[in-house]
Amino acid sequence: MSERASRGLIALIVIPLVLNSATFSRATDMGAPRAALLHPVISASPINGLKPSELHDSFNEIHCGHRHQAIDIMKPWGTPIHAVVDGTIRKLFHSRAGGITIYECDTYVTHCYYYAHLDHYASGLTEGMSVKHGQILGYLGISGNAAPNAPQLHFAIARLGPDKRWWKGTSIDPYLVLIGFLEQRV
Repeated sequence: MSERASRGLIALIVIPLVLNSATFSRATDMGAPRAALLHPVISASPINGLKPSELHDSFNEIHCGHRHQAIDIMKPWGTPIHAVVDGTIRKLFHSRAGGITIYECDTYVTHCYYYAHLDHYASGLTEGMSVKHGQILGYLGISGNAAPNAPQLHFAIARLGPDKRWWKGTSIDPYLVLIGFLEQRV
């Protein structure tokens, strides 16, 4: 067995025992297979300095007649929004509900991260562009159906299916992923 294969085997044994993002990060650094990436792992907060106490889990709340399937993070207008993972900008899109939006896929195209209600994109941001976690993608705003007096980031995560459609996937509660990341940093 090669050294890399044996490290991957060790990672697969460890992951089911300790389910936290630090373990997943170490497993992927050691070359663990994609099967180890079923749970989204973020490497940066979408907003610098964000505290767990500033988050509210609104994933299952009803917004505009349907389940929200995201969280809204309230911050001042113009706050920089950062990539939460290394990945690729799959789509820059303007929609009635989300306003100015970004769809970012992780490097394995396993998960898609959705940033909405932006004021504008970072200079030079384009579809197909590779980005690094922590890189500024855009700036928080009130576009789409956000209330004019409530600047916010609408943040969602989806596990993509085998067809890798950025607009379609199984919604994952981003509050749980983000709170786990932030609590490790405290």
